Amino acid sequence: GPGGYVGAIKASQLGMKTVCIEKNATLGGTCLNVGCIPSKALLNNSHYYHMAHSGDLASRGIECGDVKLNLEKMMGEKSKAVGALTGGIKMLFKGNKVAHLEGHGKITGPNQVSVLGPNGEVTEVVNTKNIMIATGSEVTPFPGIEVDEESIVSSTGA
Repeated sequence: GPGGYVGAIKASQLGMKTVCIEKNATLGGTCLNVGCIPSKALLNNSHYYHMAHSGDLASRGIECGDVKLNLEKMMGEKSKAVGALTGGIKMLFKGNKVAHLEGHGKITGPNQVSVLGPNGEVTEVVNTKNIMIATGSEVTPFPGIEVDEESIVSSTGA
């Protein structure tokens, strides 16, 4: 997420050889991939639809005719926005010489981080002088409230 990729870029700019281990297929963490950014893209486009459908735009002199919601296209635009931003981080990594390893990082020694694959196998070992930990975010459950991703949703499920 923002803590990890910004920290990695800054470390590289300060002259350190930098590796970022990310467990997800794309960079950017929860906010960029499934939380804040996709939610804001959908809310923004939903607001445009509401303004057109409710007559708000017509009352301002903008006549749209028969307004229809194309949810598939709206979701595609959200995905394009996310793709552009995650691709931007990838380019920032390349431009700042930050290596990106996909997997789960696990500290396995005083100056060692192992990269674990999806089945828990070690795919790579990074020996290093410094280790920065940016754990990202996880949904925090509340006692007695079940997040079922239908009536009660998390930032990931939304």
